Amino acid sequence: MKYRLMDLLACPICKRFPLKLIVLEEKKRDEGVKPPKNTCEEYCGYKRIWVRELPEKPCVECYSVEVVEGVLICPECNRWYPIMEEIPHMLPDELRNEREDKEFLRKYKDRLPREVLDHGKPFNLST
Repeated sequence: MKYRLMDLLACPICKRFPLKLIVLEEKKRDEGVKPPKNTCEEYCGYKRIWVRELPEKPCVECYSVEVVEGVLICPECNRWYPIMEEIPHMLPDELRNEREDKEFLRKYKDRLPREVLDHGKPFNLST
């Protein structure tokens, strides 16, 4: 997932923006990749800061790194969305795969916050 998406993604259930990002694995992109002309407008997911608070604009550091595995967390409704193989899985509860989600939680249980593991929606390791 490109960090740039953090400027666009909101919780599909409660519409909260921005979401909290936990990076579990990232990779460097090819050196020859040029950043697009559009940069973050409101929120910089790479630096986890509002764009208005950045010392320099536009910032293009994030275009050389991508999130391979991670979690997006909604601080409002406590839903979590896995990022697997560079793709954020932001489905509504009824379309989520409980087995797949719980496997993801077990795989990364030592690196995820307790609130997700114990109380995350729609699935957690306590249910």
